[in-house]
Amino acid sequence: MFRDRIDAGHQLAEKLMKFKDENVVVLAIPRGGLPLGAIVAKALQAPLDVALTKKIGHPSNKEYAIGAVSLDNIILTNDMGVNKEYIIEETERIREKLLKRHDEYYKNRLPQNVKDRTVIIIDDGIATGNTLLATIELVSEQGPKKIIVAIPVAPNSAIRKLESTLKVDEVICLQVPYNFQAVGQFYEEFYQVSDQEAIQLLEKAYTSTKTNP
Repeated sequence: MFRDRIDAGHQLAEKLMKFKDENVVVLAIPRGGLPLGAIVAKALQAPLDVALTKKIGHPSNKEYAIGAVSLDNIILTNDMGVNKEYIIEETERIREKLLKRHDEYYKNRLPQNVKDRTVIIIDDGIATGNTLLATIELVSEQGPKKIIVAIPVAPNSAIRKLESTLKVDEVICLQVPYNFQAVGQFYEEFYQVSDQEAIQLLEKAYTSTKTNP
């Protein structure tokens, strides 16, 4: 059990210190992954950025990811014969949201270039791993040297799924509980992170990186 995302972030940072001497970029999954990502980035003296992707949910169950969309690409992992028109419409709708978030998050800075760098993808926890798998596919197309997934909590089935992909070099998970129902059950405090807080965390990390290159 974690007190909150700050507690989880500090515990993750300890496990990730072995990467401190590498050319690291910390990619947080917005918005819940940002408080953890900010702590890890500070500990590793690495830049913090966000993975601007969003899942495409199955038409009969929006929580079940069949793929993910970025501003430039789309990856389908479990489309299972879903109608192509649905996928096109969802992609357009999701991209509108991502573009709005992009404009909010990158007012005063540019996205990090991850080519030939160690990318640490961080979230506050995962349930199925489907969304993260698709995000990993999108990140891998940018040519990173290494992809590390770091999460506080996930079920064993999701960990196995992540470890089975050749795109991931290492999965670091602090807790792999047997009785997993939802990420929030493993936090004493699990509030929804707002866009405003996410932007503040990114701006603070960016200013810190510029001050201490």
